[in-house]
Amino acid sequence: MEPINVLLVEDEATLAMIIKDTLEGQGFRIRLAGNGEEGLRLFFEEKPDVLVADVMMPRMDGFEMVRRIRKTDTRTPVLFLTARSAMNDVVEGFEIGGNDYLKKPFGMQELMVRIKALLGRAARQTPEDKTTDMTTFEIGDYRFDATAQRLAYNGRETELSHRESEILRRLCEHKDNVTDMRQMLLDLWGDDSFFNQRSLHVFITKLRHKLAKDERIRIVNVRGIGYKLIVDTTTLNG
Repeated sequence: MEPINVLLVEDEATLAMIIKDTLEGQGFRIRLAGNGEEGLRLFFEEKPDVLVADVMMPRMDGFEMVRRIRKTDTRTPVLFLTARSAMNDVVEGFEIGGNDYLKKPFGMQELMVRIKALLGRAARQTPEDKTTDMTTFEIGDYRFDATAQRLAYNGRETELSHRESEILRRLCEHKDNVTDMRQMLLDLWGDDSFFNQRSLHVFITKLRHKLAKDERIRIVNVRGIGYKLIVDTTTLNG
C-alpha cells in the first residue's frame, strides 16, 4: 500500500515535529512548512495527497494560502488546524475551499482518522463527478460557470467562493428536485453534524442573496430532507 503523502503547514515547531513523528510512525510521509509562503511553494512542488494547514501563521495565513491554491487546484483535500471556535472563522475556512477542520488541542488518532477520511472521499470520486465541474448552467437570467466559479447576470459577473460554487452546482444538477442535505454535508464537510448543518444554511442564505435579482428563482428548504432549486417558468414572459 502506497504511503499517504501529507504536507503539514504549521508554524509551531514543537507541534509540527510531534505530528510528523507520530504520523510517520504510522506509515505516512510528511513534508513540513513553517509558514504559508513556504507551504504554497511546497504544495505545487510536492503535489501532496492531503494538505494539513494551521490557520494563524506568519507571512501568509492558512486561509490566504488555500485561497491561492484553490485558484488552480480544487481537488486536493484540505484540513485546517485552528484554535479558533467562532462560527464565522469556521465558515470562512469552508468557503475558500477547506474540506474539514480540527480544533486545537486534538488527539493524534483523531487527526489520522480525519486525514484518511478525506483521502477516502477524494478516491471515491468518479470520473463523471470530475467532469461535472465543466458544466455551465442557465438559472433564469443567470449563467453559472462552475469551473470558473462565476455567476453572471446581464453581463455582470460575481465570483463565488469554492464552497458556494460546489453547493450551487449540486442544486443545479438536481434542479426542481430535492438535493439531499445529508449527502451534501458528507461530500463537502465530511459529516452531517448539527454544527455543519448550520454552516450549510449560511451558504444557502448567501446564494439566495446572490440570485435575488431574478425573482423567479427560489432555493426552498425541504425541512429535514434538503434544498430544492426552483425557477418559476410560468412568469417567464410576464
